[in-house]
Amino acid sequence: MAEILALVSHKLCPYVQRVSIVLQEKGVAFERKDVDLSTPPDWFLQISPLGKTPVLLVNDEPIFESAVICEFLDETRSPRLHPDPPLERAKHRAYMEFGSSILDAIAAFYNAATDDLLEKHARDIKHKFSQMESVLGEGPFFMGKKFCVVDAVFGPVFRYFEVFDGIDDFGFFADFPKISAWRAHLQSRPSVQLAVRPDYPDLLRTFLVERNTALSRRVTAISDY
Repeated sequence: MAEILALVSHKLCPYVQRVSIVLQEKGVAFERKDVDLSTPPDWFLQISPLGKTPVLLVNDEPIFESAVICEFLDETRSPRLHPDPPLERAKHRAYMEFGSSILDAIAAFYNAATDDLLEKHARDIKHKFSQMESVLGEGPFFMGKKFCVVDAVFGPVFRYFEVFDGIDDFGFFADFPKISAWRAHLQSRPSVQLAVRPDYPDLLRTFLVERNTALSRRVTAISDY
């Protein structure tokens, strides 16, 4: 009997998005179950020891942590998204972690209390993108013509900037033509588009306003105007 997969998710979580993208790239049918992490149900806390999403239920057996889930899917579902040579595969896993570090930098950016801190964290993000620019090839994906798990990691990273760019001109991609092309190609990918609800931009803007930070004040100023 075929395994039944359910992805336990939160509507804004980028780590959920990367798992959703991998599932869709592999053509795997799955059910999505959203939870409210501010008031998580008891059943969720029983399957997620860290109290975080995503959790993948495989015939009701939980697997948590997005990187672990992506590795499991790549080992058990075709087509393989990781490269075969061990050294290349290790490099891809390293850049998956680097993508997570950019998500940490993005969180620091939208949580910055002052404009000075906001600009500081914007510079940190741009520095990380400069590091990525130096390792990208001709594209259109991270490893060339084949979609890989690193692409699944960076699709949700780039999605934030669809909203950030409408708030102010931070120049995140001004000096990075390879990053810009990669970002545009991933934005047009169906698996990336379908990884979030259609109202994701509105949900993210609401989330940012509720932070009461330097960035949220800029969002509010745009709305008032």
